[in-house]
Order: sequence, then structure tokens, then C-alpha cells
Amino acid sequence: MKQMATYDLMETMRNTNEWLGASARAFASYPVWGMMPHPMFKVMSAWGRVAERSFARMVIKPAWGIHSIVGEDGRDHLCETSVEIKRPFGDLVRFTVPGRADKPRRILLCAPMSGHYSTLLRSTVASLLPDAEVWITDWHNARDIPVSEGKFDIEDYTQYLVDFMKHLGPDTHVIAVCQPAPLALAATALLAEDEPEAQPLTLTLIGGPIDPDAAPTEVTDFGRRVTMGQLEHLAIQRVGMKYAGVGRTVYPGLLQLAGFISMNMDRHAQAFTDKITAAARGEDSEHDAHNRFYDEYLSVMDMTAEFYLSTVERIFKDREIARNVFEVNGRIVDIGKITDVAVKIVEGSKDDISAPGQCLAALDLLTGLSDDKKAQHLEPGAGHYGIFAGSSWRNNIRPLVFEFMDKHASRGRGKPRVKLAAAND
Repeated sequence: MKQMATYDLMETMRNTNEWLGASARAFASYPVWGMMPHPMFKVMSAWGRVAERSFARMVIKPAWGIHSIVGEDGRDHLCETSVEIKRPFGDLVRFTVPGRADKPRRILLCAPMSGHYSTLLRSTVASLLPDAEVWITDWHNARDIPVSEGKFDIEDYTQYLVDFMKHLGPDTHVIAVCQPAPLALAATALLAEDEPEAQPLTLTLIGGPIDPDAAPTEVTDFGRRVTMGQLEHLAIQRVGMKYAGVGRTVYPGLLQLAGFISMNMDRHAQAFTDKITAAARGEDSEHDAHNRFYDEYLSVMDMTAEFYLSTVERIFKDREIARNVFEVNGRIVDIGKITDVAVKIVEGSKDDISAPGQCLAALDLLTGLSDDKKAQHLEPGAGHYGIFAGSSWRNNIRPLVFEFMDKHASRGRGKPRVKLAAAND
């Protein structure tokens, strides 16, 4: 099958490097070398430990790792996760704090499907939990989904969001981070037209490509330079024999990771050099800053080919959302139908992925929404990750988002939530 061998070759290379790292670590750790101490053995052992861990992380889904939160009483309260809606390509996961009275803020966090797992938003979830009930979209690795489950493109993604919003009901606040921003906007518009009683209270769009041409970046320029035929030929492969999704066409996570690293090769090379040096000196630790970052960064997932290609073609090239001509199941979604959902835009002044202006374009599409239900915030000095994680998010953006939610929390309070007929289909 076309390019299945290429997929298996990448996995073979990853597996071989993991084995080389384990072998170097084991060989250099023999006690006998203590009889003739030489720094080479310490460096070899350190390189082996770092290499083995790094290449192993590439096929491991990170755990959420949110075991407890600090309550209003100043004590730690246990936190549990549960799957509330299970679907082939993604679940709706709830974070629960047992024994705590339900918080009035109910938040659906739409995580990106862009090569990393939803755990990329771990710190975002942890920052919201003390003051809100939180649900998140937990997308599955396409390599683990059998071909029999069918396709999954941006229209299917949008329908998933519609179903999740309907399930949670009208007293919900939706936050979409990066990639899902345009599709969350479309999902809200579908609800506004079909089931207005199920619309969320507010919609916060953070650093998303509503109109990629509003402020071109290296990402959008790449989308312009490469034709869809070239992209399909260069990026799409079939899942190999090792996984349940064998034969499914995907954009491999390992290929995307190679692209991520190549964009900042010098910085990553220096980070691993420093880590190996620290390990050789005995100055590293299991949960140091390097491991915390790269354990997440190196954990990548495959995207279905149809989702990746339709995103590039319809969101970036044809700008269907920006031109308000996006279709779901042959029907045009009119963003102007949103009249009762308050919308807030958050951007970072130094965002080099979704540059300032790309997400702000959503406000011009909301022709049916009054100005008092629109808001925007540009965070000075914040890059792409800084607008949903780190100090900029915690100290500046998060309080503003909560303030926005509370301001528009009156509509729909007390209405019954719309439940799906078959939550586990």
C-alpha cells in the first residue's frame, strides 16, 4: 500500500534510536568502569538516558497529571477525570472535584487537533479548575482508530463540537484555543440557527486562524506556496502494521514533530546539549524543566489525512470561515446568525503562529451581534503559548476571561440542558 512502508520506516528509525539510547545507557553504567573512571562513560550514560527517554516519549500519550487543586478553604482537593461522551475520534472529558459544590461557571475547553495531545492544555485546565467546572475535548490518535470507523474531517470536527455544546447546555462558556477557533465559531453559528436554546453563554477565541490572510505568518505563507497535490504527496502516509489504524491515511505526528524541531533547530540542539551535560554531572532530575517541557512537546499524534488536508485547503487557502462560506454537510454556515452569544477575542502581540489580527477578524463576521457582546484583548509581549499558559495567561488573561464570562452569565441560566440521545455512540 502506498507509503505504508514510509510510515513503518519512520517508526523503525524512532525505535532504533530508542534502543541505541537504552544500549548506551546500560553499557556505560556497568560498575566495572568505576575501576578506570573516565568522563566518556558518564557522557555516554547521560546521552543514553536522554535519548532513550526522548524517543520513547514520541509514542506515549501523556497523562493529565492533575491530581489535586487548592480549594477556597486553602486545602488540596482531589481531582478526577471521567469520559462523559465517548466517540471514535475524540471524547468529552470532565474534571471533577469530589465533595465540592458545583461552581456556577461551566467551561468547555476546545483543545486543538494540531499534532499534540489535548494534554498540551494541562496548565490551562489546572488554572480554571479552582473556579469552574471544566470539560475538554480529548482527541484520539488517528493511528489507533480502525479504518472501519470512517473519515474525520473539519466538518466532522465541527459536528463533534455541536454535539458537545448541546450536551452541556445553554449555561456553558466555551473557550477555543488556536486551531479549533474557526470551527467553534461555526459550531456556535449552527446552534444559533438550528437550536438557539442550546447555545453557550459566551465564546472565547484564543489565537485562532479565523482569517489567516489578515496577518500572514510563516505558517500561512507555507500554505500559499505548496499546492494541495504537493502537500498530499509529501505529507500523507498510511499507518503501518503496528497499530490498530493500519491502512488509514494520516499526517504522521513524527513528520510534524520533525517540522516543529526544524523551525528552531539551534534552540532545541542547545537544550539537549545542556540536558546531557547536566545529566553527566549528576545535576539533572526526573522532573526538571527540560523533562517537563519535552515530555509533552515530543508526544505527538497522527491526524487523519482528510482533517489535515481540509484544514489547509478550506481554512487557510480558500478562507471559507473568513469569507463566511463554510459548509457543513452541504449547507452554508452563516456566522451572522449568532446574535445572543457574547464573543471575546484574545491574541498575543508576539504570536508567530496566529499573528494578531487573524483571530480578531471574527468580530467583523458577527454582523448580528451587538457591540456590547463583543470584546477583545491583545496581550503585550505574549507569544502563541503565552496566551493560554504561563504567567501572561494566569495573571492577565484568565481574570479578564472570567470577568467576561460573569458579565454575560445571566442569559439562559436555569434552562434545562439539552442531552444527546445516545451519548456513547
